Order: sequence, then structure tokens, then C-alpha cells
Amino acid sequence: MASSTVLMPNPHTNNHVTFSENIRPKSQHSFGQVSLPNKTETSLARHSVAASYVATKTAATTTASSRALKTSSTTTSLSHFWREVHGLNNWENLVEPLHPLLRQEIIRYGEFVTACYKAFDLDPNSKRYLNCKYGKKNMLNEVGMENSGYKVTKYIYATPDINIPIQNDAPCGRWIGYVAVSDDESVRRLGRRDIVITFRGTVTNHEWIANLMSSLTPARLDPHNPRPEVKVEAGFLSLYTSDESDSKFGLGSCREQLLSEVSRLLTKYKGEELSISIAGHSMGSSLALLLAYDIAELGLNKGNSSREKPITVFSFGGPRVGNSGFKQRCEELGVKVLRIVNVNDPITKMPGVFLNENFRVFGDRYELPWSCSCYAHVGVELVLDFFNMQNPSCVHDLGTYISLLKCPKKLQFQRNTVDLLDRAREMLISAQNFNMLPWEMLPALW
Repeated sequence: MASSTVLMPNPHTNNHVTFSENIRPKSQHSFGQVSLPNKTETSLARHSVAASYVATKTAATTTASSRALKTSSTTTSLSHFWREVHGLNNWENLVEPLHPLLRQEIIRYGEFVTACYKAFDLDPNSKRYLNCKYGKKNMLNEVGMENSGYKVTKYIYATPDINIPIQNDAPCGRWIGYVAVSDDESVRRLGRRDIVITFRGTVTNHEWIANLMSSLTPARLDPHNPRPEVKVEAGFLSLYTSDESDSKFGLGSCREQLLSEVSRLLTKYKGEELSISIAGHSMGSSLALLLAYDIAELGLNKGNSSREKPITVFSFGGPRVGNSGFKQRCEELGVKVLRIVNVNDPITKMPGVFLNENFRVFGDRYELPWSCSCYAHVGVELVLDFFNMQNPSCVHDLGTYISLLKCPKKLQFQRNTVDLLDRAREMLISAQNFNMLPWEMLPALW
């Protein structure tokens, strides 16, 4: 049974779009909303409106970023308006309600990420254990994406610089994702040559430990301008930059592999209309955002061309990656990020459960001294709302995310509810006497 509650608007609440529904996807689980209050994070830079909608292929009335996009058909307009769909105008008027072209693209990139999970070998008795089951040439065919119109050009491996004393196995490179490029036929349909990079989520013990390293450290990815104020989560940075330097024939870092391949493809298709699309789930979303920032910070998407190659991140159930300085720098560089999150997914609220973008400013005027140590989400949010009491783990399942996007049922708009942390923040802001505030407790709010 599904229910929702509408509270009075909070002046600091932002507008999201939320799909809230009961669905039965093709898998053995059924995922639906139960009678729980919505708990969506707020942000001073976004909007928060909950939504659930009914849409069919034959009747889709949407608001688009331009009159032409508003009136164009789903099947013929992507080649002309792909820049808007990929965030040229920060998805203004494309998310509420969700434009069919944008929904189509989100699902498409989500399926590229799903391919990582399908191809990842989890059989400990297999020779390919913790690597890809298939060769690059056949991988997409083997996972049922033979009609994707893309060819895999590179497999990517990541090596967390972490040792677990209770385990004998040393950290080594594990297959984390792949790079693919659209073929000539797809170029005509998409309107450009698309380079796609996808990352799976956390699987191995070393990756879980890396995820728990909740401390901010300077990214320092540009050797010519370290930008110490731009900080990211230490564990994610370790996965991105660590290599097997102790081994004579060890792998280079995930970063080195990616920058080399992206540079090669940009050179190969120089002169063509190009886009760089990066997608990931969970931990993979963090690597996707780090890569997007890295490419833009180094200027690889500029080259000698007067027009930058757009970089777009499609993040599914992703955590926070860096601080407010990282968020600001991504925005300055023009990195576009669309975050698809489930309001009930705890991963999207970490790290920085307490010290986050909502606790940087006091009374909307005074920036708190620890603001540079606060985590901050980057980009625009598209919020889904699903939960199954019998299967709580579904809240973070990528298959459920995609199933919900494929099978929308209802459309309703409501002012999103404010969670307990937001209520606490309001109490702090409304306090008239500074001495009444438990300041000694605030450093512990992590």
C-alpha cells in the first residue's frame, strides 16, 4: 500500500522529480512504495518536487528546453537535440515532467552499466574470476546488447591501494568497466560520435573498504594547478589513481588507462561531432564523476577545436564524491551530471550524512568554518521513490532503477517532505540565542 504526505513548503527545499509507484518488473521481485514518509535530501541549488507519472509511447506531453524539442517526436529528434538531452541547459524543463527523449537516454546508459554486472565473473572457480567473462569483440553481444550500435574498445581495471590483514590475497586490478564508441550507423541516429565509459558498483572486499574511507583529500589531478581547495573522498581517489607499481608487469592505474584511451579516441575521431558520456552505478558513479572532472580539468575535451566536446555523467544511486570546492569546479568546467537516485537509497546520502551541502551556511548568510570539509552532491537530481518491505536491498538495485524508468504508472506532483535532519537544521537557524546551541556537539556530526 502506497501513501505520501505533503508538508508545508520549506524555503530551503529544492525541486526534484520523483517517480513513486508499485510495479512488477520481469525479475522475481516486485518493487513498490510502502507507507513511509519521503526522505529526500535538500540543497540550496536544486528544486524538490515529487512526481509519479503515467506515460505511453503514443501519448507523451512534455515540456522541453525549446519549442522545437517540445514538439519533436521521440524517434526523430535525438540527432538534432542531443546536446539539450545531455544537459546543455542543465536539463531545464526536461525533468519535470520527464521528457521521453531524456528518459530513453537514461535507460540506454543504464543498460550499458548493467552490461558490466552481467559480464562480471563472480565464480571463484573460474579462470576469469573477478574479470570480464567475454572478450571485447563479443561482450555486448553476450549480454544481449548486440543492437546497441557500439563497439567496445577498451577494458578498464582498478586497483585499490588497500591491504586487508585477515586476507591473504593482495589487492590487484579487477575489471571495473569498459570504454565503447558508437559505430557509423549509430552516428547518424545519435547526431554525433558518442564515446561511452561505464563503471560497475562495489563487489570486492577491497572496494568495500575503499568506500568506507570517508575522509576528504585534495584531488590534485592537474600537475600544473593542484587546486588544494578541490577535495574528494580518499577511497574513491585511491581506486581511481592506484596502480600495481610493485609488479613488473602490473597494470597502470584506472586513471592512466582511461585518459590514454579517451585521448586516443578523441584523436582518432578528430573533426567529427563528439560527445563523452560516462555512466556508473554506486561506487561506479564516483569513478564516473572523477573521470569527467579529470578530463575537463586537463582540457582533453578541448583540444585544438573551438568547441568543447560535452562531458555528461549519468549517475545511478551514486554517493557524494567531493566537497563544495569540487562541486564548484565541476560547474566551472561545464561538467554535466544527472543523478538518478532513489529517495530511500542510503548510499545516495553518503558520505557526509551530517556534514554536507545543507550544513554549510548558517541562517542563509554566514558560511560555517567547516564548510570546506562538507561533502556536496554535483549536478541535477532525478529522484525515484521505491521500497519493498520484503526486499529492502532493492532500494539500491540498478535493475530496479531501470525497471521503474521503463514502467512509469502515475504522475503526481507534491511538495517533498522534509526529513529529520532538515528539521534539526531549521531549529538551529531559528534559534534566537547563540548560547542555546550545543556547539560542542557540532564537530561530531559526521
